[in-house]
Amino acid sequence: MGTRSWGGGNIKNRRGKGSRGGVGLGGGQDQKWTYMVKYMPDHFGKHGFHPVVREPNAVINLGEIDALAELGRLKQEGGKYVFNFSGKVLSGGKLSHPVVIHADEFSKGAEKKITAAGGQAIAKKAPERVGEGAGKGKDAKRGKKAK
Repeated sequence: MGTRSWGGGNIKNRRGKGSRGGVGLGGGQDQKWTYMVKYMPDHFGKHGFHPVVREPNAVINLGEIDALAELGRLKQEGGKYVFNFSGKVLSGGKLSHPVVIHADEFSKGAEKKITAAGGQAIAKKAPERVGEGAGKGKDAKRGKKAK
């Protein structure tokens, strides 16, 4: 049958788990480096493009606001409906009621339709940025203006 150690060198070489060199891909950057370079060259490092995940902007059309007014789900103040929204108001649909709309942004067409229906488009004040060059280097963190 052969030798007592079956090719493992000294009889004590294969005793325990200390002589395995790791499990699976363990030791891939040390004793198994040549294997990794030859058979798995793309294993280490970054690969591909990962886009930044942004939250979608909240939008609403004028037709949806008009439907809420017709259903009586908006407050009335001084003969006009009042609607508060955190997002952008778009000009889709018809607006047949005078509505005072408080929102972050308005499209140009939406502003025209709101004023034509006898309402008001009131834009909420956007938060101000610190310094002109906010987000550009260490000076922006200190509130200094960019040169």
